[in-house]
Amino acid sequence: MEFLDVIDQYVLKINDYLYTYLMIAMLIGLGLFFSYKSKFVQFRYFKEMFRVIFEKPTTSKEGEKGVSSFQAFTISAASRVGTGNLAGVATAIATGGPGAVFWMWLIAFLGAASSFVESTLAQVYKVKDKDGFRGGPAYYMEKGLNKRWMGIIFAITITFCFGLVFNAVQSNTISNAVNQGFNVSTSTIGLVLAGLTAVIIFGGVKRIVHVTQILVPVMAILYLILAIGIVLMNITEVPEMLMLIFQSAFGLQEAAGGALGAAVMNGVKRGLYSNEAGMGSAPNAAATADVSHPVKQGLIQTLGVFVDTILICSATAFIIILSGEYTKEGLTSINLTQSALSVHIGDWANIFLAVAIFLFAFSSVIGNYYYGETNIEFIKKSPAVLFVYRVAVVGMVYFGAVAKINLVWDLADLFMAIMAFINLIAIAMLYKVAMAVLKDYNKQRKEGKDPVFYADSIEGINGIECWERKPETRNT
Repeated sequence: MEFLDVIDQYVLKINDYLYTYLMIAMLIGLGLFFSYKSKFVQFRYFKEMFRVIFEKPTTSKEGEKGVSSFQAFTISAASRVGTGNLAGVATAIATGGPGAVFWMWLIAFLGAASSFVESTLAQVYKVKDKDGFRGGPAYYMEKGLNKRWMGIIFAITITFCFGLVFNAVQSNTISNAVNQGFNVSTSTIGLVLAGLTAVIIFGGVKRIVHVTQILVPVMAILYLILAIGIVLMNITEVPEMLMLIFQSAFGLQEAAGGALGAAVMNGVKRGLYSNEAGMGSAPNAAATADVSHPVKQGLIQTLGVFVDTILICSATAFIIILSGEYTKEGLTSINLTQSALSVHIGDWANIFLAVAIFLFAFSSVIGNYYYGETNIEFIKKSPAVLFVYRVAVVGMVYFGAVAKINLVWDLADLFMAIMAFINLIAIAMLYKVAMAVLKDYNKQRKEGKDPVFYADSIEGINGIECWERKPETRNT
């Protein structure tokens, strides 16, 4: 047995323990708790999410505009929307059956409340930097909990997980799809991907948001249009498909009875990988937004969970289940999605999927990189360290494109669990701050105001840097 296979077996055993006994309970339990405490903010304020997402950013006295709500949304969406939506969903269905889709939905609905809490906290405890604002779990662990050591552990974990491991997964998926769709060598694809990544990440956060705010909406809309078309072509089979999902989710079908555990496990894993609710990644993007009140970004990032899982992941799931290809032996990951699309739209699906994967996954590479950058700066502001990190990211993008990575998904699951565990503990300890900030927002909205938050708006909150009470000029 090869060395990597031995490591993979140990990683799988750890993952089974973490997800069976820890992550499922924490994700669902805290999701329910935050939903109850916020009076199900993810549903009550659904309309409000669309109102605030297109607000213009604050303009400084020098006339410089900050990162807008929509731009911060696209940074997080760039990381959320990627191989998890196409390859991850396929893997969940291939190994856990159609019932895995239900558990992905559940994690999204409950996790949306966790996403609201973590992203609101990221705004409350954000700090200023040369590009505008920076923040995330590491920052609220230090400033809100006074536990810098906890923030450093989280920062190291997310930097390795997103900047390196996840980016290798993304580039590997791009490489496989483009190689099959256009018959281009993986080494050529790797060089192109590495070059494009270098141009963007060495340009700074402003270049990142300019790229993602174009790529993310375009790729998501095109993919959803295709999925809607496929669903409409198979509309008579939709009721049966939905029944299959719910029956399989609870092992009510004879064929699915023994696979109940697999459905739950894979639905939770792939759901968490895709929408990242509670994992602590999206708050890094949420903190960059220049908004008048922290709750606005909390709501926008909550919307991101719905867009990712309820729309895009469901689109992939419906394409696969309606095709029936998931019942075939040997089909999994991106190959299953590719085969399912071919059933619906013909052989040109390979080319379409290659383009879609490139857009989905490359935007994730950009978003993933930023999460590592902001956490490296938390540990130590060092141009040399940041340069080494950028070179390492470019290297991992190339490596992922040319290598066969067997360990990478299992390592991704492991680091996701570690990240989520640390972050969920932190937001459970700080949730009262998020609830107090939400109460302040509710009060101002009832008074007919456009809510504005100040550091002294709520008594007893320490460690706030960026919400001092001073006049600001805002665009209307």
